[in-house]
Amino acid sequence: MPPTDRMENHHWDRALDPQTVTLFLRLQWAQAESLQTMRPMLAKFDLSATEFDVLATLRNAPAPHSLTPSAIQAAVVITSGGLTKVMQQLEARALVSRQQQTQDLRVKPVTLTATGKTLIEAAMSETVANTGDWLRGRLSEEEIGQLTQLLARLAP
Repeated sequence: MPPTDRMENHHWDRALDPQTVTLFLRLQWAQAESLQTMRPMLAKFDLSATEFDVLATLRNAPAPHSLTPSAIQAAVVITSGGLTKVMQQLEARALVSRQQQTQDLRVKPVTLTATGKTLIEAAMSETVANTGDWLRGRLSEEEIGQLTQLLARLAP
């Protein structure tokens, strides 16, 4: 359903701020559409959205692409239990490794393996290409720039 039809079908209480409600809903729908463009890529690389996010977060960390579980948890906004499950899945597939530090036995940093790095770089490349096609199919280059600047003010 096109976004204009979506808004026409929403009849919120008039006491709510219509400008904020409209923006809130459009942000949610845009995120859902963006994630929809990722689904084929995620399936191709056999990754969940959370696994993709964790691997991308690790790849973004300085070499050797290693972070503590708490740093990953803060970056991807996931519960510790959820992160533990994802870490176990990624470790079983040899995409990450976890080794205890000798100086602090409580911390087991998570490190992106060479296999994980290759996988996330290929997945990210395809994601960016697919997202670029999706955006350019709906917005001009100028509009993409404007939207990027506006969103940077909301999420610096």
